[in-house]
Amino acid sequence: MSPLPSSPDSMPEWLQKRAAISPQRLALIAGAEKWSYAELNQLVSAWAQRLVAAGIKDGDRVALLAKNGGHFVQLAHAVPRMGGVFAPLNTRLTASEWSRLVDDLRPALLIHDETQAAKAGGLKKELPELRCLSFEELGHYPGDSGKDANIGESRIDLAAVHSIIYTSGTVEPKGTMLTYGNHFWNAVGSALNLGLHSDDRWLACLPLYHVGGLTILLRSVIYGTTAVVHESFDPAAVNRTIDEEGITIVSMVSEMLTRTLADRGERPFPPTLRQVLLGGGPVPLPLLEVCASRGLPVVQTYGLTEAASQAATLAPEDASHKLGSAGKPLLPTEIRIMGDDGSLLPPGEPGEIVVRGPTVTPGYFNRPEENELVLRGGWLHTDDIGYLDDEGYLYVLDRRDDLIISGGENVYPAEVEAVLESHPAVLEAGVTSYPDERWGQMVAATVKLREEGTICEEELLAFCAERLASYKFPTRLRFTKELPRNAVGKLLRRVLREEWSRA
Repeated sequence: MSPLPSSPDSMPEWLQKRAAISPQRLALIAGAEKWSYAELNQLVSAWAQRLVAAGIKDGDRVALLAKNGGHFVQLAHAVPRMGGVFAPLNTRLTASEWSRLVDDLRPALLIHDETQAAKAGGLKKELPELRCLSFEELGHYPGDSGKDANIGESRIDLAAVHSIIYTSGTVEPKGTMLTYGNHFWNAVGSALNLGLHSDDRWLACLPLYHVGGLTILLRSVIYGTTAVVHESFDPAAVNRTIDEEGITIVSMVSEMLTRTLADRGERPFPPTLRQVLLGGGPVPLPLLEVCASRGLPVVQTYGLTEAASQAATLAPEDASHKLGSAGKPLLPTEIRIMGDDGSLLPPGEPGEIVVRGPTVTPGYFNRPEENELVLRGGWLHTDDIGYLDDEGYLYVLDRRDDLIISGGENVYPAEVEAVLESHPAVLEAGVTSYPDERWGQMVAATVKLREEGTICEEELLAFCAERLASYKFPTRLRFTKELPRNAVGKLLRRVLREEWSRA
């Protein structure tokens, strides 16, 4: 990273500064390995020097295709340190999806671990001009692993692009550019809302290529706390780590928390766990009620890649009396509800959630026309539907794309899913629409039971009919062993919609 003169728009590089302030503090736990901030800083410097020796220049995009682990964390810091733009890739995509994504990104280098070697080789065949190196191959380039002589002296430009993260919720992923300033202000806003303890240990069991995982690494360095990284999500491992490693905060989505609770049984959570940050879309009310009854400190959050993760988060003191709310906007962030005509809507009226503030992306990589549409009027238009109550608390209803309009009436799938999941026999539900000549769209539900055969279709539909308006309850229902989800556990309603349309 090139040194910059001191200015209000620059600041010391986070990891170098943290290593200078608290060199012996524990920075990272990944599997059986642990690193202090001094040790992590030296490793990152060595990787940054290897990248330069491999020909990577200031401003180059460097893609990473790797599982969670120590090497991932080191490269996530090393690429920005030498002036590159870090672009982590989803390891669960298909070959054709990777090809389109890498063709869009055009990285100067793709780095991969041994678990992704075959996939990287396939990409190389599809895109012969793509340069690929494994961790081992990159490690052969010269890198001085000794003490960094310039520790604490390099500066970062807050307006410069730090990373490009591809969105996971769309059919055609888009590369969201996030600046150093986006990440820094999100870390500040999160700490001001959730609080910051010197002994905090934040468990990252989300994929690190996802914004919710990556930002844990960056926040921990800014805060000077410990990041605990799991290779993948395993509920038994999560419970064991919470019990044995003094975890204070863990980030999850609803499906992950459901599995963690099922694995844990009746065992209480330790008092060291002060918060479970729950995101990834509307959270089923029955799940929140179960957590409240067990004294589990769940705080719901509304976040998106385009806002560097959290945009609104329910403060811990509000968790009990605002159950189901995603809270108020973080301090640096503004949230409004906008109508189709661009007007700001009053409290209680659903509309599009729009976001403004220093955490908001400058735009998607290589998509100027879409940027004009999404970032119009100084606001990030999220395509999410929600409302603010009289006290300014945000309630997220659904994605605009998932909204069902049946006979002119709006049906929010998350509301129907919550009713289905309130039945004791139901573990998970996915609701979408299917085409209907008379009403335009009708409601269809796909349900995963806790135990097969414990309830029939007619009984479950009757249960819904007692709790939902007639235009909301499902007219089609089927049982399944698994619901389609992406890498972080978000329900893929578009897949369900395609299945019902075919049926």
